[in-house]
Amino acid sequence: MSKPLVVVTGGSGFIASHIICQLLQQGYAVRTTVRSLKKRPLVLKILTTGGVQDLSQVSVVEADLTHDAHWADVMAGATYVIHVASPTPNRVFKDENEMIRPAVNGVRRVLTAARDAGVKRVVLTSAYGAIFAGHSHRTTPYTEKDWSNLVAKGIHPYQKSKTLAERAAWDFIATEGQGMELAAVNPVAVMGPVLASDYSHSNVQVRQLLEGQLRAVPNINSGYVDVRDVASLHLLAMTAPQAAGERFLATTGETLSMLDVANVLREAFPQFAGRLPTRTIPNLAIKAAALVRSDLKMLASLVGKYAGTSDAKAVRFLGWHPRSAATAIVATAQSMIDLGLVTA
Repeated sequence: MSKPLVVVTGGSGFIASHIICQLLQQGYAVRTTVRSLKKRPLVLKILTTGGVQDLSQVSVVEADLTHDAHWADVMAGATYVIHVASPTPNRVFKDENEMIRPAVNGVRRVLTAARDAGVKRVVLTSAYGAIFAGHSHRTTPYTEKDWSNLVAKGIHPYQKSKTLAERAAWDFIATEGQGMELAAVNPVAVMGPVLASDYSHSNVQVRQLLEGQLRAVPNINSGYVDVRDVASLHLLAMTAPQAAGERFLATTGETLSMLDVANVLREAFPQFAGRLPTRTIPNLAIKAAALVRSDLKMLASLVGKYAGTSDAKAVRFLGWHPRSAATAIVATAQSMIDLGLVTA
């Protein structure tokens, strides 16, 4: 018997493409959305690069998170929905609602269509940004019990959008879900094999480091996780009975500075060693520069911040065991080299 149909939103995206690859490899049928059908060839090329040999069980359809059109058709016959698509951070914006409104309205639009189609469970790709922001003097690892504090000063609209979108999803399930189940996955910075030149903003720093664009790096700490493990966590959250109503931090539990990332790359790729930074930019210099450069505001909000996380819940609840942060970072770089995106 064939496995159920899964709808995955934002099929050309970094995380979504790996989720689709794993779903197809496990025998599911997949219907994935793109804002424009012009992206259909790209999606199919990405999946082929990701190792999918039989594309007969995947369909690519058009649907935009900012419009109601097509969503009812997208959801027809689906058992599960994995909602990955979301606005990515704009460094320059006039109004924070440019980022917040599409994320919140998009979640509600997807959940409404899923509920009306009788979908059993939705897995929402949320973010670490819905967990850590606005907490000062933190000394213990963040867990799924934490929510970003949006009344604190200096919260970047991206973190606000992720937090408010996830809150909106849980509120919808509680008040309008009519029994539909929800689980959320909250990844830290996502690394791992890049399948096309269109990839996650988390990967940009690896390319910048390898190309020698960063002679010194900000003092920013972060968790890192491999996209293949983020994808597998979504699949576990989709099917495990105990995952309903839960959120899961996708993290290895390790914390690395940007200089640590450079050092991982230096050891793995000695041919790039001369391009990689060996020093850190003082926090005050970043914060001062952000006063006159709006594209640095998100960076300035992160310098010097504690970024410890725990993977204990996903491990305990779902038996999830991620690769190391260093493995994920090296895989990012190797894929960029293999695809010719970076040359020595």
